[in-house]
Amino acid sequence: MRILLTAGPTHEPIDAVRYLANRSSGAMGLALAEAAHRAGHAVTLLLGPVFADPPGGVRTHRFRTTADLQTLLDAHFQECDVLIMAAAVADYRLASQTAGEGSTKLPRGREGMALHLESTPDLVAACAARKRPDQRIIGFALEEPARLTERAKEKLTRKQLDAIVANPLQTMGAADIDATLYTPNTEPISPGPMSKDDFATWLVNWLTGDGFRI
Repeated sequence: MRILLTAGPTHEPIDAVRYLANRSSGAMGLALAEAAHRAGHAVTLLLGPVFADPPGGVRTHRFRTTADLQTLLDAHFQECDVLIMAAAVADYRLASQTAGEGSTKLPRGREGMALHLESTPDLVAACAARKRPDQRIIGFALEEPARLTERAKEKLTRKQLDAIVANPLQTMGAADIDATLYTPNTEPISPGPMSKDDFATWLVNWLTGDGFRI
């Protein structure tokens, strides 16, 4: 199986040194890349600005911004059987990219700084809109526990995904994960609390076992 994986945050520049980002470490996506490679799948990893190195033997392309990741998805999505979208793509970026793409640092003003932000494109939904009938897409949802189920199901439908991994907000930065897998036509699957490495192995096994058959 040809698996395309995205992992890590995006950094959306404000100026030459400042950026908008989130706290994603990329640990879940890296664990998935390692598990899929170990299982013998052909893995392409699109990896954001994280400190960890990619698994050995995994074809890796690096990105920094949402636009970078969009370009890589455009180049590699058609080659894959399954896209696992584990990257934490920023929801907003600077509306005017002139300052962000420059080589200067904006001065600190006494009255502060006002930023005009725009929404970033929904990359996983764009891939779902153009996928082939034989392709599958797995997304991720990170929400407060009280609204996790509702939001995960809503994203599954709205983004036209084949499955979504729902994580409580406490997963970010933690070594363990307590996720629930939702698909459009089956009951939710909750494998229970486990390390991210063990969950990665579980999800890859699900893909090739009771999960998607390609």
